[in-house]
Amino acid sequence: MTMKTLAVLSKRKMSSGLVSSRILKRMKCFSYLFRSIAGKMVLVSCSFAAFTLATPRVNVLAQQRGPVQRVVQGKVMDKSDAPLQGAVVYLKDGHSLAVKSFISGDQGGYRFGQLAQNTDYEIWAENNGKKSAVKTISSFDSKNQFVINLKIEK
Repeated sequence: MTMKTLAVLSKRKMSSGLVSSRILKRMKCFSYLFRSIAGKMVLVSCSFAAFTLATPRVNVLAQQRGPVQRVVQGKVMDKSDAPLQGAVVYLKDGHSLAVKSFISGDQGGYRFGQLAQNTDYEIWAENNGKKSAVKTISSFDSKNQFVINLKIEK
């Protein structure tokens, strides 16, 4: 019941006379109680909505998987594009300067996994004292899969 309704009731005469002040007090008390509860509910719901909108939405599956890792793979070949078995492929971390190595397989293949997204890398191959050109993987490149074939001139 609104305050306007209460005011109209207090001024209106009923068949038995004026509305008793006791009933009016109860009606005012109920109206105040209702407004305070409704006001608190509105405040709580607005606060919840503001919190929900302000909180960044993150895919739950992405949180479980963790950060995406990069992979670089390819083949080591000689100048006639034949695969070189036993060539050593080097991967240098541009941040820590650590160097990983991989010995190419039967088909000249190599693979480095679990590379950080925010790090630059240099990769090259060596075989019998000969070295391929140094290739770079930039941290600004958004790809997660790199295929780099390295050619060693003999």
